[in-house]
Amino acid sequence: MDEKVVRIGCASAFYGDSQLAARQLVDKGELDYLVFDYLAEVTMGILAKARARDERLGFAVDFVTVAMRDVLADCAAKGIKVIANAGGVNVPACMAALQKLAADSGLSLNIAGVYGDDLSPRQGELAERGLPEMESGAPLPDKLASINAYLGAKPIAEALAAGADIVVTGRVVDSAVVIAPLMHEFGWADNDYDRLAQAALAGHVLECGAQCTGGNFTDWQLVPDFSTMSYPIAEVSGDGSFVVGIAPGTGGMVSSATVAEQILYEIGDPANYLLPDVACDFSDVRLQELGDNRLRVSNARGRAPGDSYKVCATWVDGYRLMGTAFIGGLRAPAKARASLNAWVSRCQQVFVERGWGDFKQVCIEIIGAEDTYGPHARNSGVREVMAKYGLHHDSREALIFASHEFAYLATSAAPGMSGFGAGRVSPSPLIRVHSALLPKTEVPVMVQLNEQVISERCYPGESSAPAPGRRYEAFTTTADGALRRVTLEQLAYARSGDKGNYANIGVIARRADYLPYIASALSEEAVAEYFAHLVAGRVQRFDVPGFKAFNFLMSEALGGGGSASLRVDSQGKALAQMLLSMELSVPVDLVD
Repeated sequence: MDEKVVRIGCASAFYGDSQLAARQLVDKGELDYLVFDYLAEVTMGILAKARARDERLGFAVDFVTVAMRDVLADCAAKGIKVIANAGGVNVPACMAALQKLAADSGLSLNIAGVYGDDLSPRQGELAERGLPEMESGAPLPDKLASINAYLGAKPIAEALAAGADIVVTGRVVDSAVVIAPLMHEFGWADNDYDRLAQAALAGHVLECGAQCTGGNFTDWQLVPDFSTMSYPIAEVSGDGSFVVGIAPGTGGMVSSATVAEQILYEIGDPANYLLPDVACDFSDVRLQELGDNRLRVSNARGRAPGDSYKVCATWVDGYRLMGTAFIGGLRAPAKARASLNAWVSRCQQVFVERGWGDFKQVCIEIIGAEDTYGPHARNSGVREVMAKYGLHHDSREALIFASHEFAYLATSAAPGMSGFGAGRVSPSPLIRVHSALLPKTEVPVMVQLNEQVISERCYPGESSAPAPGRRYEAFTTTADGALRRVTLEQLAYARSGDKGNYANIGVIARRADYLPYIASALSEEAVAEYFAHLVAGRVQRFDVPGFKAFNFLMSEALGGGGSASLRVDSQGKALAQMLLSMELSVPVDLVD
């Protein structure tokens, strides 16, 4: 008898991902489960604002009106179960919308919801306790846009055991939508931590959609066809090991490099990737290419997950105004700076007269002049740029004035400016994130099947000590003979991303014999110096011997991060690309 394999495909990496991914996977993926990941920290604040306007909203509406409207009947016919964290801050409303869609389609389906993560009714109580921020220790802000606990996979697995065809959740950790069906299908115990760690790794690889199948890949030019991009499928075995693959006839690719980049994406310390169901150690994960866009992933390790949930609150800290204009001609960067600085100064004078106070932050970046590269910029002879501005102020009225006044530059500043056709930019709330911990015993979780709540309980956890992780032995480099300068890109792959105001850069050696030279050049001190113009905090380097890699975690790196940042790259997506242009010395015969 063949070993049981569960096939899971992921059709969404964020709210707004492709409208075509679900159809691709349902038609070509031969799936058991179709999963969707919609929620980011700031998304929760946006959904909470939508619910405040209309009690029928607060969930990822596109999940119902686009994705499920397209594939619901086919999923039902093929027996594909669906799991999505599309419930946002209003899981019952999402369930009701799905039930109406199913009824209108003539389908009889069991629709389940998992919720209890929304802590907004307890804001007053939690504020009195302080709920200190995990890093800074700052107390919980008074007025919140949203506050949610990151729930785990167990209640989703219970919904599946109760017969659910579709499960929608509120805020769960991204990988929970993959961990849960594997717990259910294989009957793993709550303390089967190595298998749960493998499931978490499968979820982490899938949760960002095409980022493991060629999307954002360092060697992007090798990807066959971005226009028919592949969304990923994991074939998971009973021991938790899994094979990453793609649907036939699609344009992505799977290799050890594409998957390794995703494994390191936004995980911090690879030996201590903490989730509600399991604490994971990915530092010795093994990757085995099987050919034909198939890669086996194994050797994750797990331990007890701890007794607290991570809680994420969002709050509004004034407003921000962000926009761009085109400037062309000789000395374009200088013209752009002169024009934008004049506009900012003009506004500041009016702010004083009207008693609005000064800007809290001003960020001007000249795109095309490599401002984001700081001292590493190569911008001689640039003749066209985009002048990007970001302004932060407590007063929306002040930023509306600034937005209206920007147009004066069209005829009153340096020549060559264009791009005013889109009209005036409007201020938007500047949303910050407050992360804290809350005991799991204080967060009851509801599991609802159709109209009935079938479970309401807490999911306590046991604590375990942090893992030391695996470390490389001392490296030896060849100092004798001629050397030459090469870029890091010639030696490594890299991927970067964000968690709040932290930036994460994973670096994977192309060959084992490159590791000593990468290790020597990319010390914590060297990387901190390279990004000194952007990073105000600490740089940490973690070893990942399982697949010849390092992971860098940089604090205070993104100007606040996400919707709290005024930078053009507020999520650090280009940081790895910057680092890959760093030069280092290697023996002349090392690199082809």
